[in-house]
Amino acid sequence: MGDVNLSYLEAAHFYLFGGVKFLHLLLLLMALDIITGIFKAWKNQNLWSRKSLFGYARKLLVLVVIVVANVIDQILGLQGAVTYATVLFYIANEGLSIMENLAEVDVLVPPNLAEKLKNIESGNSVTKEIKEEFSDREEK
Repeated sequence: MGDVNLSYLEAAHFYLFGGVKFLHLLLLLMALDIITGIFKAWKNQNLWSRKSLFGYARKLLVLVVIVVANVIDQILGLQGAVTYATVLFYIANEGLSIMENLAEVDVLVPPNLAEKLKNIESGNSVTKEIKEEFSDREEK
């Protein structure tokens, strides 16, 4: 009876996630992001905020996006290309979020990365910086 349940779980995993590479790494990074986010909220004395609840919901929606990407891959016969790209995008996103949380709780992060994170937090987008860079060059 246990083998039957296991095969149902394996079948569900295959149809939901297929042979998604790096899914376990993404789940680990999501857990680390939640943990570092809790430390950040604790430091800011905002532990039970609505923002954290939306953060948890966003994590679940990421998994939904991966399932949709897997379905698209299976329908179009792309052999996991869309799903692989989606998972890599979210891995990078989680890594940046973890670094941001660590910088917020005063864990030493590389100075160049910390500066970029400050620009992101202050609302300076990369596109805005590029526009400013080109407009400065045109005026000279």
